[in-house]
Order: sequence, then structure tokens, then C-alpha cells
Amino acid sequence: MSAAAVTDASIATEAVDAKRLRIAVLNRIFRPTGGGAERYSIALVEQLAQRHEIHVFAQQLDHHWPGVTYHTVPMPLVRPRWINQLWFALATWWQTRTGFDVVHSHENTWHGQVQTVHVVPVTHSLLHGRSGWRRALRWVKIATSPRLLTYLALERARYALRPSRCIVLASGTLQPVMAASFPHALGMCEVVTPGVASVPGKCTAQQRLAARAELGLPQTGRCILFVGNDFRKKGLPTLISALALLPPDCFLAVVGNAAQQTLVQQVLDASGHSARVFFLGALPSVDVAYQAADCLAHPTLEDTFAMVVLEAMAHGLPVVVSSAAYCGIAALLTADVDALLLDDPRDAAALGAALGRVLTDDALAGRLRAQGLVFAGRHAWGQIALQQEAIYRRVAL
Repeated sequence: MSAAAVTDASIATEAVDAKRLRIAVLNRIFRPTGGGAERYSIALVEQLAQRHEIHVFAQQLDHHWPGVTYHTVPMPLVRPRWINQLWFALATWWQTRTGFDVVHSHENTWHGQVQTVHVVPVTHSLLHGRSGWRRALRWVKIATSPRLLTYLALERARYALRPSRCIVLASGTLQPVMAASFPHALGMCEVVTPGVASVPGKCTAQQRLAARAELGLPQTGRCILFVGNDFRKKGLPTLISALALLPPDCFLAVVGNAAQQTLVQQVLDASGHSARVFFLGALPSVDVAYQAADCLAHPTLEDTFAMVVLEAMAHGLPVVVSSAAYCGIAALLTADVDALLLDDPRDAAALGAALGRVLTDDALAGRLRAQGLVFAGRHAWGQIALQQEAIYRRVAL
């Protein structure tokens, strides 16, 4: 091939790579107060909207971004949820069956060349570790449940082998789960972890006081931050119990779905320390809560990644988080270097001891803070969006 031909081929390749794609993004809830999966989806849309034509299809919308087109999908029934899930899949299939280069689903749907997995598959939750009569009984339960049959059918179609499909895992810890439940799909899997838009670092003393005033938190004392919409699964009951083991100037700020408070009220009342717990509800931006806090506690029982941990690190907060057996991001962290890791997030005494170390040992807190900022800096949304864009170009129609 001549030099001129090589040059022409290179120019042609660049032109193809530079093509502006028309992308449909499917996410039932598209608002910043939703949760980690929703913030993941939103961040990618914001990063890629300048270079591509993005259309968001959602039932609950609270987001505005230049260049993004929003489509509200009707919700005839809120309950039962499985019927709404099936309806959302059908409605979005009809709306996106033509006219898009890429359909990217963050939901349990059968359509979409890109399928992002944020949670452990239902198949794994129902059947993993069961054999013999226990597995047979579970299949009886499945066979008599329209809800479970629907979820499993959607999941089976979602992970079916297709030449142009990519299954994006939000954490490397999902790879063995997929290998156990859908071994045929492993060749389609690729890990794209969450990121952070910026690394603001530790706030000033004045910023901390202003943040606490804005949130109605005590101006003095040491603030432990908890962020999560599922209070029990994210370990809030254990954290409330651990608070009783800490000095009285320590208090807890809880960010998340206010309706969840009733689920932990009994534990809160039994602790005798309800005056030290402040429920802030779901915040449009958690940044102000990070500024108000001295550390983050995330004793989760199940998290495929935990964006909140990464975000807290980016704000210069020392972090106490469950080990990799419970939390995906912990597989990327070094214990006592990047964060303090909990072998058993249900152990209130161990959680209290870890928080006590972070809140009283300035040298330790300083090391965790510095290393956390380095870790967060390696997970910028700008770079992660390029990974996602490469997938789009690979599977585009």
C-alpha cells in the first residue's frame, strides 16, 4: 500500500471514529437523588452529551443537561413493580426499535446492544449455593411466582448471546457472579467502574461550618456521614449501634430516602442516642454533606461498587467500608492505606473501633485522606466516559 493510501485510510478511520452517534439511554429513574446506579447513568450522559446525540427514556425524570433529549415513559402501574418493569421494557423496545445507533439499557430489558449491570442478577440471588432438595424447593417457588418468572425471563433474554452486545459490569466483583450464573455471557462482559467528576479535596474549616449550618447539623463535634437509600442493606442499624460506643461529641448524619427511617426506628430508639442522629433526607447534591463530615462510614451488606465511597475520598474524607466480600470498591482498596476495611459489617464493636481510630488518630486520618485523594484521581469520569464511548463505537449499528 502506498504512503498516500495509508494516509487516506487513516483519515477515513478518524472520520468514522469521529461520527456523532444517536444513543438511547434507558433508566426508569433518572434523577440525582435516586442512587448509585442512577448517578452512574447520569454522569455518563453528561460526559458524552457534547459529542453525541443522547436521548434519555425514563419514568421518573429530574435532570436537565444541554443537548440531551428527554422522553417520559408512562407508568400505568407503580405496583406491582414486576409488571411495571415488564411494561418499561416493552414501551422502550417499541420507542427505540429504529432510529438509534446504540441503545444502552441500565434496566432488566432484552433490547439494547449495551447492558450495564449494577446489581447482582436475580438468578444468582435465588439459586447460588443451593443444591439438591433446597434447589428443587426454590424452583417450586419460582414456578409459582409470576414476579420471579418475569424477572428471570427478562434476565435470560438480557444476557443472551448476540454478536453486537456488550454487557458492562459496574465492578470487577460481578465477574465471578456472571461466570456462575451466565457463563456463556462472559465473552461479552467488560468492566467500566464508576468515577468522579472532580477531586475537590478537603474543605476548609469555614466551608465545613457553612455546610453544617446549611444542613442543620451541630457546629461542633465530629460528624460521621452515612449515604444510602436502602438503610438496612447499607448497614445503618449496625452504624447506629456503633455510635453508642463513641464519645458523646460524635454524631451521625444520614443522607438517603427519608421513608426508610421507619425501618431503623426501633434500633434507633433502643440505642438511646437518637439525639445524635440527624436524618437529612435525599439531597439533590451530596457535596454539601461531604463538606460537613469528618469521615464516611459505609458498613454495607451488599454493594457491587459503592460510588459514595469514591465520592467521599474525592472530598478528602477518611473512609471506613465493608471488605470486598460485601463491597465491590473494596477489592480495589488496600486496607489501612486507602481506607479501613471491615471483615464483618454486622460487627458494631469492630465498626465503632474503626471509627474511633479515624476520629482520634490524626496521623492515620491524614494518611487515609491523602491516599484517598490519589485513588479518586485515578477514577475520573472523563476517562471512564472514553471507555464507554469505545464500547458504543464497537457495537453501533
